[in-house]
Amino acid sequence: VQLQASGGGLLQAGESRGLSCAVSGHTDGNYVMSWFRQAPGKERNFVAGVTWRGGATSYSDSVKGRFTISRNNARNAMYLQMNTLKIEDTAVYYCAAVKIPFIVEIPTSSDEYTNWGQGTQVTVSS
Repeated sequence: VQLQASGGGLLQAGESRGLSCAVSGHTDGNYVMSWFRQAPGKERNFVAGVTWRGGATSYSDSVKGRFTISRNNARNAMYLQMNTLKIEDTAVYYCAAVKIPFIVEIPTSSDEYTNWGQGTQVTVSS
């Protein structure tokens, strides 16, 4: 599975932006697709995840209620709609994927993901 993120940009606090992740390759099986973000000098952190087949979702507390993750299997794409952006949302956003035989919960550790996109920069200013 290959991933390519897009949609980042320079925004003001309070604005909205949608990110896209194009998914190519074989997505047969139980895949989890997630968004992570990494601010300068900080670790890469989980933002939101979705199961490719069933559409179950999970969010980090910092974005819950503001961000929405979704996927379109027919278009082989995953999305992250970001509303009410804050300065602390500034980061490089990555899409990631992992195939899991039996999905009990959506992994939140970047170490568990095997496929990564190249990242897209989101900068939020006041």
